[in-house]
Amino acid sequence: MPVTTTKKTKEKKVTPSGRAYIGAGMNNTIISITDNEGNVLFFGSTGRAGFKGSRRSTPYAATKAAEQVGGEAYRSGMREVSVFLKGPGMGRISSIKALKSAGLNIVSISDMTPIPHNGCKPKNKRRI
Repeated sequence: MPVTTTKKTKEKKVTPSGRAYIGAGMNNTIISITDNEGNVLFFGSTGRAGFKGSRRSTPYAATKAAEQVGGEAYRSGMREVSVFLKGPGMGRISSIKALKSAGLNIVSISDMTPIPHNGCKPKNKRRI
């Protein structure tokens, strides 16, 4: 007689409030939803949402990815998030709207895009 074993699935401990980090690059949009300590609970990207190539950088792809991650968080019991944006990509605003439409209450929006204070060293002048 074969012995059947069942796998125990680890349940995520979800608090009602958390943080949503949106990294909007030129080629992809990555969304991570964490608890207030910064432990990642839910993760998604436009590539994980099923988009390939240049379609990953579109606002529509960012919307779909954020809807997936936001819906997953909402079903687990999270109700409000503080959003932290980073990057110059096209999926910035559309991903915030998608988190809102997934049922999450957005408490605050912060832009954490790194800004160079002095920038790169300029190229040397050409000598002839």
